[in-house]
Amino acid sequence: MALQVQERTTLKKVDYNFALVIFALHIIGLINLYSATHGPNSKGMATLFVSQIIYIIVGWVIFAALTLIDYKIFVKLAYPLYVLNVIMLVVVMFFGHTSLGAQRWINLGFFKYQPSETMKLVMVFLIAKLFHTHVKPQGHSFKDLIIPTILVSIPAFLVIKQPDLGTGLLLVGAIATMFLFVKVKRNVLVTAVIGILIALPVAWKFALRDYQKNRIHTFLDASLDPRGAGYNSIQSKIAVGSGKFFGKGFRKGTQGQLEFLPERHTDFIFSVLSEEHGFVGSITTLILYIILLMMGIRTASQAKDKFGVLLTVGIMSILFLHVFINIGMTTGILPIVGIPLPLISYGGSNMLTTMFALGIVSSVNLRKFLF
Repeated sequence: MALQVQERTTLKKVDYNFALVIFALHIIGLINLYSATHGPNSKGMATLFVSQIIYIIVGWVIFAALTLIDYKIFVKLAYPLYVLNVIMLVVVMFFGHTSLGAQRWINLGFFKYQPSETMKLVMVFLIAKLFHTHVKPQGHSFKDLIIPTILVSIPAFLVIKQPDLGTGLLLVGAIATMFLFVKVKRNVLVTAVIGILIALPVAWKFALRDYQKNRIHTFLDASLDPRGAGYNSIQSKIAVGSGKFFGKGFRKGTQGQLEFLPERHTDFIFSVLSEEHGFVGSITTLILYIILLMMGIRTASQAKDKFGVLLTVGIMSILFLHVFINIGMTTGILPIVGIPLPLISYGGSNMLTTMFALGIVSSVNLRKFLF
């Protein structure tokens, strides 16, 4: 009887507003995915909509389970999960499934698993574990950051090698945010900035592939190659701009329905949204993301321990970077990279990983009430 009362009390303290915002983004995603996969020439794509519904349902089960599980379990699981994910990234290099020129997935038959997606979350676990017991008001030194930097560099290198430059840089960016949050000494920050500025021309010369350089060239001037590297950017900007204030209407967008818009169900789903629902639909979606991020910041500020704070900061950093980069590339303010829009773009690995991550944030929020 006492256990049942405790369970009811726990369920009452779950932040259902947080879940409601996620659900609203899922609805927006399904509406736009249906349009993107049910055009006059979208043969074979209708099944993707059904698959996405299944991913969302499984995602909600994961979210609910993670909400009820104490997030501190990941203190113990951080290292084993890190090793396992690095192994999976190595497996991808030799036996991974290739699509659109990138070898990023492990084909499990019923599901294509993308280790780089789970690696982002696992790195948050690891950095949170390394820093949650180390409080240095004066800031962390170079020596303190050696091991974390090495641990981040290994998966980042493996992801970029696939090649997946966007996800690799996103991984580094999210962890860098966590480094800044735990505070580093000023000389470390200055040295890091100088190092990045020196590394940029070196990376341009020796690390970037020709197609990646072309993406940057066409980002600066898409007219340089309007039928090649600049095509995606041009079509996306046409779709976004043509939606105007109220949009063309559900399934009435010419760029999406007539398949001028590439990868409209994944990377360019926001272009479909903007074309069909205009400024109103776009700004509504952005507001929902902002609310979700603000809720995450509030959870971090109220978390009862530093591990919970760092987990939430890392997870919300990943979410923010995903949204910023995806919308930036579809509107032409950033180069084109393969970054999906969380909770809206089609994709099992990203959907399940995002729901897993948000379930942890929900767990952190719940446990501020439980002692």
